[in-house]
Amino acid sequence: MARMGEGDKRWIVEDRPDGTNVHNWHWSETNCLDWSRNFFKNLLCNKTLLSGEGNLYVRTKNLEKLEGEAYVNVRKGKIIPGYELNLVLSYVAEAKDSDGDSVILSTEGSVEVPYISDENAGEDPDIRVTIKDDGPVAKRLREAFLAKGKPFVFEKIREYVDAMAKGGPAKDDLEGKKVVAKKASSSSPSTDVGNVGNNSGSTVKDNKRKEEKKREGFKTITMSEKFYCRAKDMYEILMDENRWKGFTQSNARISKEVGGEFSVFDGSVTGRNVELQEGKLIVQNWRFGSWPDGIVSQVRLAFEEPESGVTIIKLTHSDIPEEDRYGNATVVENTERGWRDLIFHKIRAVFGFGM
Repeated sequence: MARMGEGDKRWIVEDRPDGTNVHNWHWSETNCLDWSRNFFKNLLCNKTLLSGEGNLYVRTKNLEKLEGEAYVNVRKGKIIPGYELNLVLSYVAEAKDSDGDSVILSTEGSVEVPYISDENAGEDPDIRVTIKDDGPVAKRLREAFLAKGKPFVFEKIREYVDAMAKGGPAKDDLEGKKVVAKKASSSSPSTDVGNVGNNSGSTVKDNKRKEEKKREGFKTITMSEKFYCRAKDMYEILMDENRWKGFTQSNARISKEVGGEFSVFDGSVTGRNVELQEGKLIVQNWRFGSWPDGIVSQVRLAFEEPESGVTIIKLTHSDIPEEDRYGNATVVENTERGWRDLIFHKIRAVFGFGM
């Protein structure tokens, strides 16, 4: 706590000689629309999708339009992306005869993705594919784009979603500030003798624990979600394999007994029930198939019902490895996104428990 008459130094920006937003404590916003336009141009334009297969040739052309808004907010070091975009991409298509010598039809078309939004980050958006000409050959070319181009566009949109989740154009700036903050903390010993004397024991222990945790390479995520339903309903959804299959559209096998095993998301996540209190608590061991061998995390879901028909779920997912078995360092980020987009948001959408 700051002394009387002094403000919290994390909030002071204008009085600092360098104007630094210390540890990204302030709310800062970066406009990402131009960056998004360039991002999609690099990913989508002038890419060959078909080069003679079935005597068809399809190539993306220009990013004709990218309108809407895109930004990244940073508060207390947390990245909060926001975007609502309308994208239009042109393409050229050509069909040749069976010998591959003569051109039967050369035409153009367009692809519109009317709503790319952070609200639907875990889902493929709607897409509209049109072609200028009519007739069976034009129809064949349009169907060829749907077969090859549609997955290609969705893949690039997912890359954009991941890039925005990591900070978009603000990513490099954020990483630079983290490096500066680490250097400053390691090279600037405390000069407050009173604080050192009073708290040295607990501070050393806390730092040691943090360092040990960091060396271990594991993280914990926490989340709080509100649903308009009874707590027992949410508990039943999360413990019933048929309901899991319904809102995830994937296979699930779930035991309702303590010590019983479960398997969800087509077997990519497996585990065991540790503690179950109907309508109140679920504690489970979770393991992802992509994790290094022998690593098991713990999931704790506490259910609170502050008023009838309103349920608060408090999630604590601990012992998540920072890297998977392939060396990818996005495990924590993907796990958090999975809980939010593939579980909690899907439950709201399917069962109508929206906020």
